[in-house]
Amino acid sequence: MMIQVRKTYRAVNPEMLYDVVRDLIAKQGLHVEHASIQTYSVSSGATQSRVTAPVRTPDGRALGSVHILGSSNNDARMALELDDAVVTPDAATAIQSDIDFILGSYEAKW
Repeated sequence: MMIQVRKTYRAVNPEMLYDVVRDLIAKQGLHVEHASIQTYSVSSGATQSRVTAPVRTPDGRALGSVHILGSSNNDARMALELDDAVVTPDAATAIQSDIDFILGSYEAKW
C-alpha cells in the first residue's frame, strides 16, 4: 500500500517546492533521484512547470515518487507517494510533519 501526501500551495515556485521536499525526504535517510523538470507554455504567454522524481532507498530500491505541477497562477500541487512496506511509520510521519511545518503557511485551504 502507498502512503500518499497531496497538497496544493499558493505562491510557491515548483522547483523550490521540489528542493524542500527532496531535502526533507533525505533527512529520513531516503534518496530522491534526479528530477525531470519540464516547462510548458500556455495560451496567455505564461508557463507551467512539471517536476517528477523517483524516491529510492539508499541501496537503490524504488519506494515511491514525487510529482509537482506548477500553474501559471502561482499555485503548485504536490503528490508524494511512499511504499509503506519500506518506509517506517515514524519516517512517514516525520516527513509529513516537516512538510506541514515548513510549507504549511503556503498551503491552500479549501
